Amino acid sequence: MPLSFHLPPNARILITGASGYLGQALVKALALCAPSAWQWVLTDTQCIEGTHSGANARWVVGDLSNASVGDALFEQPVHAVVHLAGVMSGRAEQDVKLGERVNLKASLDLLARCRDQYRRGGPLVRWLMTSSIAVYGTPLPNRIDDGTPLRPSLSYGTHKRMLELMLDDMNRRGDLDGRAVRLSGVVMRPALPNGALSGFNSDLIREPLSGKNYVCPVSPDARIWLLSLSAATAHLLRLLGMDRATWAQTMGPAATCALNAPTWPVTVHEVLQAMARIDPRAPQRVQFDPQPDLEAQFGAWPLDVSFALAQQLALTDERETFQYDLSAFIRHLAQPVILT
Repeated sequence: MPLSFHLPPNARILITGASGYLGQALVKALALCAPSAWQWVLTDTQCIEGTHSGANARWVVGDLSNASVGDALFEQPVHAVVHLAGVMSGRAEQDVKLGERVNLKASLDLLARCRDQYRRGGPLVRWLMTSSIAVYGTPLPNRIDDGTPLRPSLSYGTHKRMLELMLDDMNRRGDLDGRAVRLSGVVMRPALPNGALSGFNSDLIREPLSGKNYVCPVSPDARIWLLSLSAATAHLLRLLGMDRATWAQTMGPAATCALNAPTWPVTVHEVLQAMARIDPRAPQRVQFDPQPDLEAQFGAWPLDVSFALAQQLALTDERETFQYDLSAFIRHLAQPVILT
């Protein structure tokens, strides 16, 4: 479906977490397809060299929980916010205060600034945030669809669910055009510690196909959900550009503002089989040391899924893109590291 943006031609777009794995990809994609008159405000705790430094981009480097950073971000009217910043699952479990300060306090402050801007007569902000399938918690059901109950069992998932509810309330009041897309494990992340407990999804693919041995923290029967970086970026582009009427009509007046991004549910054993068709020796480089708690939270996702809302909104389903050929999908993910 052709990409269109139902925002003013001179819109001012704020992207948080712009130096992150997903943030960098989104900024690069938007630089290629967004209207040239858009103004960019990019923020993170550090500025990665090469992450969009054009004349229409402004960087604000700092901690979002710092009021002076928020003041700088909203010193001019903002038309849209893509909120990607956050403390990931493992780190949020280890450092409760940090997780609450970044994931909740900073996010709620940004939302309050959006509401205040609108109530003062400024633009209604289109807020798009990445939520997470961590909102489901454990024990996981045998099937997940758009109506599955949400019972987060990690602080990270709880933070995301609380923000979803806040978006629902602000949407109800007419103070925001709020949208949230729940992502599963985005692969392949670089081999850098980012605090994501689901990072083994990327390691499982990257390490064996680059010729390295890997100890997998879940069993061969573990069930994981995979989503490529390119598809995650496409989801964000689609939802950022979508007109408000289409979004509201699909989600319904009483529905949540959040939907599940289509993902590829597979077992670890199936991933190994797919890698074997790329490099027959790759599965031999994998050993298993299952961690029961980790597997219960991140390796027990149901294979029975439905992404009806996402399909209605024309979000990419990579199973269809790759004609249900998992090996082709894995090759797409791992192309930069596959041994030749």
